[in-house]
Amino acid sequence: MALILPKSAGGQSAIIAGQLRNAADLALRDFPGADIQILIKDDAGTTDGGRAAASQAVGEGAQMIIGPLNAVSARGVAEPARTAGIPVVTFTTDQSVAARGIYLIGFLPAVDVDRIVSYAVTQNRKSMAAIVPDDAYGVVVEAAFRETASRYGARVMGVERYKGDPVDMQTKAALIAKLGPSVDSVFVPDAGVNAAQVAQAMFSAGLDKSRVKILGSGRMNDPAALAAPALAGAWFPATEQADADGFRSRYRAAFASDPGPLAVLGYESVFLAAGLVRNAGSHPFRDEVLLNRNGFAGRATGIFRFRPDGTSERGLAVYEVGGGTARSISPAPKQFPPGT
Repeated sequence: MALILPKSAGGQSAIIAGQLRNAADLALRDFPGADIQILIKDDAGTTDGGRAAASQAVGEGAQMIIGPLNAVSARGVAEPARTAGIPVVTFTTDQSVAARGIYLIGFLPAVDVDRIVSYAVTQNRKSMAAIVPDDAYGVVVEAAFRETASRYGARVMGVERYKGDPVDMQTKAALIAKLGPSVDSVFVPDAGVNAAQVAQAMFSAGLDKSRVKILGSGRMNDPAALAAPALAGAWFPATEQADADGFRSRYRAAFASDPGPLAVLGYESVFLAAGLVRNAGSHPFRDEVLLNRNGFAGRATGIFRFRPDGTSERGLAVYEVGGGTARSISPAPKQFPPGT
């Protein structure tokens, strides 16, 4: 199998590439007798680089491609992989590159939204608003929020989009606060510092903190959010922390550094490949195997499965923010519902 990474891209991409490579090595150490060989290829973070790296991998006998990191490179990888009939398990969350045979193992925004909205509805939170960043992520997560709320029978009372400056953030937060008693929850899918500022701005503008629940995305799972007084009591989805902590501990012991948030995807992808080679017969990477409805038990991120359109689903837990920590209030499922 090939592992295609932006090794020479420079900056943050090169750092992440190194962490993904380390995590792949760790997966081989953690899987006794793993019968796979990894070919490391550099895509330089470009479409042409991805195409060249995939072509080289195919020529050297790769039966599966893991990576690349970004959608730009993934578009280059897709053509030679399809021509050769080998699957790609990529780290990007850009669903425009997903297709049968091009599978996204990353943490998709829609999966976060589904978990937190569905849980909130079970807790009788059915009148919702959202305040989202005015960027590409915000567009994706807003669309998922509207669709998911409708599917679970929740009402969307209002959605606001804010830019990066504090004045616009406060203005939009005040508009959400004006919804007052018509909402029982507000979805704030941003990273820790911004989510805390948005929540505080809404409360300062009159939103009743004792009655309205803040709902977050996986971006809320960071120290800044957990320590923010404005987010105390907020709910957010995440993988089971015990499993994630175990991965981080083993990574730290092996490489004397902390893994970034995407490193675990390199670990799970290689662990998946090794498991398929051991258990799925002479052609372990065929589509019907990768599209198993029962999915796969990730050692560090819990259950996941691929859809025929190339996107993926995950079994996530729900946590509540409080005093610098996150308390589990709904555990991650151990299996996907039968018949789904």
